[in-house]
Order: sequence, then structure tokens, then C-alpha cells
Amino acid sequence: MAGSSSVYFKNMRLGFSSYRNAFTAPNIILAQKLFMLLIGITGGSGSGKTTVVRKVMDSFSREQVTILSQDNYYKDNSHISPEARRNINFDHPDSIEFDLLVQHLEQLHAGRAIEEPTYDYITSTRQQQTIRVEPKHVIIVEGILLFTDKRVRDLCDMKVFVDAEPDDRLIRIIERDMRERGRTAHQVIERYHVVKEMHIQFIEPTKRYADIIIP
Repeated sequence: MAGSSSVYFKNMRLGFSSYRNAFTAPNIILAQKLFMLLIGITGGSGSGKTTVVRKVMDSFSREQVTILSQDNYYKDNSHISPEARRNINFDHPDSIEFDLLVQHLEQLHAGRAIEEPTYDYITSTRQQQTIRVEPKHVIIVEGILLFTDKRVRDLCDMKVFVDAEPDDRLIRIIERDMRERGRTAHQVIERYHVVKEMHIQFIEPTKRYADIIIP
């Protein structure tokens, strides 16, 4: 995504100056006044989704928007040994508790608050504390595997895919996993072949579902 100068909106190419307008066009502003707008943002690990989320949030007032992260919906692995947890493939759809994520999205859409789970990447376990999320006009849900679940795709009013070159993504993955997940650079690179394989098998194919592609 870094250095990109344009986005694809459906089958149209927009100048990057129009990127913000894709989320602030009059019809979308009108729509958020009438009903809840659910925006799904996905893309490969290290593609720059967090940057896009921030830009989308800047298009709305803070009182209007809230965020859910797919990463908080990883399945709890406290029942297995720490050694076994190190072998979990977190880039596979089976690692996500999609039933709970879909349930929470439906509750928010119905105007009910939820208790979003939290996840510890160091121990690979779900934490006891939760985050109370109130329904707002705009809900942003982001994560690498979002669009692998048809129920999530169907719930999203707007689907965004953030694209990036593999080398750029690897650099970001190394920096993030060392900073946030307690891994060494060697550990990250060692498992990157799994990340790459899962990207090709599960994430890249979901690009076809996107309304907007940000290269």
C-alpha cells in the first residue's frame, strides 16, 4: 500500500485524493443517518490495514464510528499446552471463532451492545477482560480472514481489500511480531512460508469480493 497513488472502486480506478471521498460521498453520509453502515477491511498480514482503518475513521466523527478486530476473535487455546500453541496456524480460517464474531456483528446491527473478547498473542489465549462496544452509525471490522466467511461478507455494506507487495508485507510482519507478539526476527521468517501459503490459499482469493481494492 505504501506509495500507492490510486484505489480501485469496484471496477473503477480513482486518484488517491478520491480515496477519502469513497467514504464521505453524499450517499454514504446520508446512509449512515438512516441505518448502520458496516465496513469490512481485509488484506494480507502486514498489508497496511491499520493505516486504512485510521483513514476511514478520519472520514467520520469519533462519536459515529467504532472498530472490531478479527484478531480478538481467535479461539481460546488455554486448554492445550504452551508447546502445542506454538504450532497453531493463526493464518487459517479455522483459528477464528467466526460464530461469535458473526453473532456480535448481528447484535450491533440490531442496536445492542456487545462484550468484545480480548486476546493475548504472547500466550495464545483469550483473556478474561472484555471490551464493551456500543452500537454506532459506522462499524468497522478488520482482519486478514474476514471475507473467508460468507456470513461476514453478507453483513458488510462495504468490503475493502488492502493489497501490498509480499516484500513490503514481510517487513511489516517482522516489525509487528517482534514488537507485539514477542517473536524474534528468525522466528518470524521461519514461519513466513506458512503465512505466504495461507495468503495464497485463503486471503488473496477473497479480493474478488471487495467493493474497493487499495493497492
